[in-house]
Amino acid sequence: MLTFPGSLKVFVSMDPADLRKSFTGLWALTTHALKEDPRSGALFVYCNRRRNRVKSLYWDGTGLWVMTKRLEKGTFSWPRGVEVQDGKLSLSPQALGLLLDGVDLRSGSLRPWYQR
Repeated sequence: MLTFPGSLKVFVSMDPADLRKSFTGLWALTTHALKEDPRSGALFVYCNRRRNRVKSLYWDGTGLWVMTKRLEKGTFSWPRGVEVQDGKLSLSPQALGLLLDGVDLRSGSLRPWYQR
């Protein structure tokens, strides 16, 4: 499990992304699709169409981090039916941690594939 500081801004792209992209491609998605500055210190999260992979981009002040998580089975419960601005959703770091750990944010329950 990853933990994030409570002051970290997290932006989740609501549109599926081509996760073959790495540093430059995710930088372009952040700049053009989300209309955000990747050097702002926020964490930008993207998911593929099948919702079984997540990739995030983070600038730590000295360089870029690209982090990936691939599920062996099941899918991420991507937020739906929420207010979205410019194709992105702002989440708290705690909510992102829950989402990445297999919690369905809509019902607050563990996904069927989750094992402790």
